[in-house]
Amino acid sequence: MNNLQKNGYAKYDLMTSLDYEGIEADYKEILDYFEDLPIDDYAPEANRYRRYSRALVLPTSGTIEWLPTMQRDGEEFSAYFQGKFNPEHAGSYREFHSIGPSIQNNRLLQEIIMANYRETFWKEEDQIMPIHVGVHFVKLMVESDEDRAVSSPDCLHQDGEPFTFAHLVERSNVEGGTNAIGIPEVRGRQPEEADEGDLHEIFEITKPLESYGVYDSKVSHYVSPVEKGEDDTPGVRSVILIDYQLTVVADMDE
Repeated sequence: MNNLQKNGYAKYDLMTSLDYEGIEADYKEILDYFEDLPIDDYAPEANRYRRYSRALVLPTSGTIEWLPTMQRDGEEFSAYFQGKFNPEHAGSYREFHSIGPSIQNNRLLQEIIMANYRETFWKEEDQIMPIHVGVHFVKLMVESDEDRAVSSPDCLHQDGEPFTFAHLVERSNVEGGTNAIGIPEVRGRQPEEADEGDLHEIFEITKPLESYGVYDSKVSHYVSPVEKGEDDTPGVRSVILIDYQLTVVADMDE
């Protein structure tokens, strides 16, 4: 039993554990890609930028297959549905600009996806079907002292997918971006509104590929808004979020 299964969350240092020849160049390619993420069309005032794509992990072969995208005005989009779990977009589909093929094929991104997958756990009968993977590239960026960049949802929450992992790509000249892990019952609250005993840990990820994962049914989680630090450069906090869920088989009795 790993820490994710035992505690409901776990922390990682993937730059160390995934170390291979060429990892720095692969990381730099991902870091550069984050510079031009498009604005989140669903919250243009939140100083949030993002791309999203979907893939399958095939358990028998341990390979990754990226799913097709949709065409909108000559651009590629991928759909995301979080059901009731995001109070800001409950019950609605959102379409995000897709992650480009060159980054989908980046070795480091694929290594991260598979490292996360190996941390997950499923019933034996579930592993005969592909595991669905959602990959979010999310950047919070503030350019003035008055700006705030906010994650969605801005409260302790659960995602609805069984497992979600967050990997830091860049943290530069920011205040905030603090993570909190709590019991499921405090979802919908701010960390300061929860009793101290209902929060497992409050921490920050600060180094490239410093990461954490959550087992959704066992915990709630949160990241605080980002504000600009003391330097004259923009404040940036960029992360890769990766979620994992089962292939759902239709109930023929419905």
